[in-house]
Amino acid sequence: MATETGAGRTDPEPSGLLGRIRGRLEGPNTIGNSRAYWAGFAVAVAALLVYPYIVGAYQASRFSLFLVYAFLGLSLSVVWGYAGVLSFGQVVFFGVAGYTFGVVSVNFATPAGITGAFLVGIGGGALVAAVLGYFMFYGGVRDVYVTIITLVSTLVLHTFMAQTAGDQWTIGEAALGGFNGMPTIPNLALGVGGAALVISDVMFYYLVLVLLVATYLGLRVLVNSDFGRVMVAVREDEDRTRMFGYDVRRAKLLVFTLGGALAGLSGVLYAAWGNYVSPGVFELAFASLPVVWVSIGGRDTLLGAVAATVGIEFFRNSLGGEWAFVTVGALLLVSILGLPGGVVPWLDRTYRNLRGGGTTPPTETTDSTDPEVTEA
Repeated sequence: MATETGAGRTDPEPSGLLGRIRGRLEGPNTIGNSRAYWAGFAVAVAALLVYPYIVGAYQASRFSLFLVYAFLGLSLSVVWGYAGVLSFGQVVFFGVAGYTFGVVSVNFATPAGITGAFLVGIGGGALVAAVLGYFMFYGGVRDVYVTIITLVSTLVLHTFMAQTAGDQWTIGEAALGGFNGMPTIPNLALGVGGAALVISDVMFYYLVLVLLVATYLGLRVLVNSDFGRVMVAVREDEDRTRMFGYDVRRAKLLVFTLGGALAGLSGVLYAAWGNYVSPGVFELAFASLPVVWVSIGGRDTLLGAVAATVGIEFFRNSLGGEWAFVTVGALLLVSILGLPGGVVPWLDRTYRNLRGGGTTPPTETTDSTDPEVTEA
């Protein structure tokens, strides 16, 4: 089975509790299986922790949006990069979760109600992904047709939500608002009664950062687990994986639903960040961004998805205007033509070669005789 980068552990096998933790976090399907990587990871997290104290609350709140988008990038990395399902509809689950959070939180604007809206929103994104995935994968849809269906789903939802202006599209106290979108969504709150916390500004930044680090580490454990090997096997050779007795349809449905939940988490946090959601989240330009992020960062690297999402969105937001899209499009073309495996895998290979760690096989290489398929 071809792996993400072929990068195994480069340090001696650690022992004790630290060794067991590293053993779960490291494996052939993730970049960064060395002490140097984890030292750099700790420095990066520490820098993000002190960032609000350096730039102030406004810039920290602005930067938290880029961290929110990172969940959307991770959702596509898991679905496309690891399971081989190119979805152009991750924004469907993003938008559905955002609208669901808005409707429930507006109607139940208490801390307990908003906490419930947070969970219901994520569940809504996952549920829509599960239903759509069930009909696609159990209906025999695969390859480019999955991409077409998810793209069409995005366009249909954009058209539908754009015509929801008017009183008939009011759910309780929440008006969907058509093109004008749904304003006055409450700030995120977690907890019940006096123990609840209303989360905004810098506290929101720290909440998103903690969730992102936890999600990244959790996904590292997942993709290096037995199920993660099945995901990669499906990506490399779906028919062969099925021949060995694995239920490919169920594996793809589970991954697709997980991707929907991650995109849903991103959508809920997005709606809570701006207190607003509109049909713009279903636009084709926005739907293409996750593909751009993951393609440039490296579609089968979790680190690449996060780094590229935050970096590109920071750059795009700073540049502003239509030229930002033009520049990002040019960056995508250059990246695909020059570094088809993505920037982060290329940096990883370069670093390992400079250290004399040997070469690593290119990402696209498929080793049909790798015994991992039979072990997954």
